[in-house]
Amino acid sequence: MNLTMLKGKIHRAVVTQAELNYVGSITIDSELLEAAGILEYEMVQIVDVQNGNRFETYTIAGEPGSGMICLNGAAARQVQVGDNVIIMCYASYSDKEAKEHKPKVVFVDEKNKATRVTNYEKHGELG
Repeated sequence: MNLTMLKGKIHRAVVTQAELNYVGSITIDSELLEAAGILEYEMVQIVDVQNGNRFETYTIAGEPGSGMICLNGAAARQVQVGDNVIIMCYASYSDKEAKEHKPKVVFVDEKNKATRVTNYEKHGELG
């Protein structure tokens, strides 16, 4: 049996752009993608903290160090510039792998610069 588990997460990033007239996806600063263990073109789930919208798309690597979080195409209608979003990526693990797995969690500041990266997440506390 395989289990779908959280692989990586960028926590409370600030949306810097929303471009409706684009093919689709989310452009993310490539340094944040790397820190979270998320690959370019990998599927992600996005949650908008302000409006509660949850949707899926795929990633495009943005300029390293830019702090870019840009929703493109139809996804641009789900957010407002300045909203906080949680970007999550999942992967399939065997029972044994799942018991040992710890997701990468990237915390960012208001300019989307990584302030902390951890491999542990528990309700009510982040280590």
